Amino acid sequence: MELNDLEITTIVGEETTFGDLSDGKIALVVNVASRCGLTPQYAALEELQKTYGDQGFTVLGFPSNQFLQELSKEEAIADYCSATWGVTFPMTEKVKLNGGNAHPIYKVLKKTPDQNGHDGRITWNFEKFLVNPDGRIKRFSPKTVPDDPAIVGTIEEWIAERKEG
Repeated sequence: MELNDLEITTIVGEETTFGDLSDGKIALVVNVASRCGLTPQYAALEELQKTYGDQGFTVLGFPSNQFLQELSKEEAIADYCSATWGVTFPMTEKVKLNGGNAHPIYKVLKKTPDQNGHDGRITWNFEKFLVNPDGRIKRFSPKTVPDDPAIVGTIEEWIAERKEG
């Protein structure tokens, strides 16, 4: 899968790849922001991590200031997410989502159409991409909450497939 080889820097500055960060798990990739009206979604993201984290699933948070709603420094983002929302899932350094300087991960993910058939630009904070290690990707709008039945159902379906295979 081409995503696995893409380089990522974690929120604490460690160089890695998407494949190493996701560790072969089903990953819910989310562009997050600390000062957005959708920021309370962190609670549901962390709940997914706790519920499915030991079953081959992980949330991966990609902070972005693309919509001018993220803190300025990675350390402040990490402290805020940990102290306010109890976030334990992996997070990256701040990334760009759209435009010529978009992170390579987002250049790939944005090719995936959402439930309405639209691909392309990230429209807002908390857009979600469910990535199966076998290459399947599903895209969900920012307003689709992390515990929406469409997301949870897909996570459970893909976990079941992994157990059978």
